[in-house]
Formats: sequence, C-alpha cells, structure tokens
Amino acid sequence: MKFSKTVIESIAHVLPPNVWTSERVEDELSPLYERLKLPKGRLELMTGIRERRFWNPGTTPSQASTLAGKAVLEKTRLPKEKIDWVFHCAVCRDRLEPATAAYVHGALGLSARTGFFDISNACLGFMNGLVTAASMIESGQIDTALVLSGENGFPLVEHTIKQLLDPSLSRNAIKPFFANLTIGSGAVGALLCREDLSPGSPKLLAACARTDTASNSLCEGNSSGDALDMRTDSEALLEAGIALARATWGDFSAQTSWTPATPDHVICHQVGRRHQLRLYEALGLDIAKDFSTFETMGNVGSVSLPLTLSTAIEAGALKPGDKAALLGIGSGLSCQMAALQF
Repeated sequence: MKFSKTVIESIAHVLPPNVWTSERVEDELSPLYERLKLPKGRLELMTGIRERRFWNPGTTPSQASTLAGKAVLEKTRLPKEKIDWVFHCAVCRDRLEPATAAYVHGALGLSARTGFFDISNACLGFMNGLVTAASMIESGQIDTALVLSGENGFPLVEHTIKQLLDPSLSRNAIKPFFANLTIGSGAVGALLCREDLSPGSPKLLAACARTDTASNSLCEGNSSGDALDMRTDSEALLEAGIALARATWGDFSAQTSWTPATPDHVICHQVGRRHQLRLYEALGLDIAKDFSTFETMGNVGSVSLPLTLSTAIEAGALKPGDKAALLGIGSGLSCQMAALQF
C-alpha cells in the first residue's frame, strides 16, 4: 500500500502513575524464587526491562484511551467536530459489547456524525488502525480519523503472580508465564488527516503486511474470571517472529525502495533487549538508529510502538526531513511495517 496524501497531524501519549520495578515484581515472587533457587535480578537481566507502569485500580481501557484522546485534542489544530471516525485499537476492552470505542466517543464528546469501531489484533492493533485510517483518507471516504489505544496490563501481571506462587510448579512449568511479567500499561493516540488540512505534518508514505498463522498458538491469551491469562512459548515465538519480520522487510523494501541504510530512525514494537538485538541483526539495520522505551515501559501491547514514536517526537529525536521505519508485530502472527517522513 502506498499513500500520497495522509499525514499524522498530532500524536500524544499518557503514562500511568504507578511504577513497578522488575525488582518489585521479583519481590512479589519471593516464595517461587526461594523454592526454585532462582537468582534475583534475572527478570531485568534477561529482558532489559527495569520497570513498567500501571494505572490506578479500576481504570478501564476506555478511560485510558480517553486520556490519550484528550491529549491529542489538546495538541491538534483541527476542531473535534471535524473528526470523521474514532478507533479503539487495544488488546484490552471494557467488555465484549458495545465497542470500547463507544465509551471513548462519549467521554470525548465527539460529534454524532463521528463514527466509531474497535480494531483488535494483539500488539499490532494500533498499526492496523493507522493503515485503516490512511486507506479511508486516501480513498476519499473521510478526511480525518482519531486512532487510540489504552492498555491495562496489571490484571494480567497480578493474575500471573498468583499462578506462579502455586507450589507445585516446576522450572519448566513456569516458562509459559515468564513473558507476562514484561507487560506494562499506557495509552496513546494519533489524529490522521488529509495533507492539505495540516501541511508539514509527518507524512505516511507506505505500509505492507505479512502473516504466519502456522504460529498462531505460540502466544494465546483469554479471560480467566475477572482476570486475564496468557501463555507464551517465548523461544519459538522469537524465532517465528524474526523469520516473519525478515520476510516482511523484503516486501517493505521492494515497495518503498528503502534499504537498511535509508531510514534515519527505526521504531519497533517493544518486547525486550534480546528481541531488539535479534531483529536489528536479522534485518541488517543499524541499532544506533533505534529509539526504545521497553527499559522503562515494558511491553505495552498495541501501545508500545506508537508510544515510542510519540516519545521520540517529544524528545526532539525526529527532525524535518527524517525518514522513520515503523516495524510492528503481534501474536497470530502478523507483521506490519510503515514508512513515515517528517
């Protein structure tokens, strides 16, 4: 997919107030560590994640998305009455029905002419939302779209800690739960529009996607009463994800004519240090071009990549004329890459 008239008019993120260090997570798991003689510090050592953030108890995904929506509306030059659609793109949802976007729409006081729906695709949801919005803008169906995501990872982490304190679990039995301890929370939003409505804004140039559904069982999550449950084959998922990213990069390069040297910055889905190093090595990218947030945010699902982009912009890392490669991936498996020029 190539785009010629879609820009990101504004982007903003909101950080939850409560910080949980990896040391605190391990303190909660002290009985497990003592029983299995696990060394303290292994969580940060293996992932590079020092801390992650969580919302106050009772915060819903729609409330988190609403905070991001308000932050975007405070930055935009466009009146909110002109927003044609709003999408909620998180893994987390308030409930099965209605769409979580309905609650966000109401909380933001959007026009009755503003449509809404949810887009759900694991950690790739927000990237899918960007491409969906851009496609609708390019086709002339709409002029603007507000893409939002609010992830609340605490119920998953809390439930995982309870599961890991089961005294019957062996070293092998705890492996499928380890990835859950890297999860954090956060919210992000972006307003996309036609280029003529916001000249000079970062321009979306192209996007491509590739899938590997033979690997759809490597990371599976579901509700468990009021909690969330997720189990991951981390090693197999890493290998399958790298293979899929390599194939997707081939398509991306063919579509954009970008080589590994082309982008000035690379923004990836945030999983951890090992994934970061393996991805850059596999694609031949210069890791000096990486901007990461996993060290202090952990893996925030669909929020991770756009939050990292928003953080990089806020830090002044992206200058006019810079090209950025957005590399997203989600369980399923599904990979989407996009080209952005500032």
